[in-house]
Amino acid sequence: MEKVFVVKRVASKLHGTEAAIDAAMVQTAEMMAELVQARKDLGLSATVGAVVTTKVAAALAALSEARTAMVEAHGELDQTRLRLGIRTKMLGFDAKEGSAQVQTEEMTEERLSAAS
Repeated sequence: MEKVFVVKRVASKLHGTEAAIDAAMVQTAEMMAELVQARKDLGLSATVGAVVTTKVAAALAALSEARTAMVEAHGELDQTRLRLGIRTKMLGFDAKEGSAQVQTEEMTEERLSAAS
């Protein structure tokens, strides 16, 4: 099998993984906002749900660490690509073929609203 096809296959999985982590970070941040708003809407004290808020913040921090690790892995893989003599580079922010980009309902609704 040609090296370029193997590299493209790995790049596709890499981009999919990066998109999945980004989507998870968005969902977690939205969860945090919803927790705070729910507490305010119910008129509850800041101490109510404090443990949950701390755990969600820890989850967001863990996702941030995962994202940092993937960005570093991306850089290492890019160096490996160059050492293999492959100059083709996949760029962009759109979903790559085979990626697992996850969209929230809000993002989809915003796009549909903008299009109409």
